[in-house]
Amino acid sequence: MNNIQQILVFVRAARHASFAEAARELGQSPSTIAKSIRRLEAQWGVKLFYRTTRQVSLTPDGQSLFERCQRILDEVEALRAEAEGVRGEPTGVLRIDVPLTYGKRVVLPLLATLTARHPGLSLDVRFSDRFAAVIAEGLDAVIRIGPLADSRLVARRIGWQYLLVCASPAYLDARGVPQTPAELEQHDCVLFRQPTTERERPWQFRVDDADVEIHPESRVRLNDGEALVEAACAGMGLVQVPDYMAGDAIEAGKVVEVLRAFRAPPLPISVVYPSNRMLPPRVRAFVDALAQAVDGAYS
Repeated sequence: MNNIQQILVFVRAARHASFAEAARELGQSPSTIAKSIRRLEAQWGVKLFYRTTRQVSLTPDGQSLFERCQRILDEVEALRAEAEGVRGEPTGVLRIDVPLTYGKRVVLPLLATLTARHPGLSLDVRFSDRFAAVIAEGLDAVIRIGPLADSRLVARRIGWQYLLVCASPAYLDARGVPQTPAELEQHDCVLFRQPTTERERPWQFRVDDADVEIHPESRVRLNDGEALVEAACAGMGLVQVPDYMAGDAIEAGKVVEVLRAFRAPPLPISVVYPSNRMLPPRVRAFVDALAQAVDGAYS
């Protein structure tokens, strides 16, 4: 097996953190994968994986090699596509990570259209609200909400996230409509407990040209955004959620936005990908489709 083939084997094993999964993808046996990795380690004089009886994980040297190999393989694919014609037809596996609710409500319908349009395109999509490392985890792209910092990445803004305070018409009829954020102390508020920190997310407002955070008192805490919307529909109180979560309920008249004049400044929603000189056609198609289709519906 030559070095190029060994590198391909290494990349598959690194992506899956599993020799067995790499073997299934490549149609080889796990022992063949393990032997190839050992030969590559011997030739280059570095240890690429930590091995246990249950799993494998990249060493620091392995992580560095994986990031470089990802860039090389993307460049090779882009060159091949350019040689075939204008940008080439999107093919191969598009590996992306998207936020749970935004991914299901906004990205998934777009992906359905994209795969129907490009039969050679496959998907490997992760739905998660954690912060995914694009390069380290071998991803083609991720959706991020909020400011960005990694200079190795390219970000293309595709929309804005607005935080809305909502409640059901029945609740507002019974308890009244708050006119300022200060009046929240007179109301039932349903809070979002952040799964990663187990802390309640403060409510954010813009008051007298200043950004303000409020920590409402509450008897109810939920760790799922869509559940917050359902709680509001059920009349349990006020909630603060992103616009794309509340949009359907607002259109259906199940909840009403309040305190609109005090909305916090919106956060950018961006599609983020490695800063390669040539973007693989599968990634370009995804990025372009997002940019064309997504917009802040409740801005």
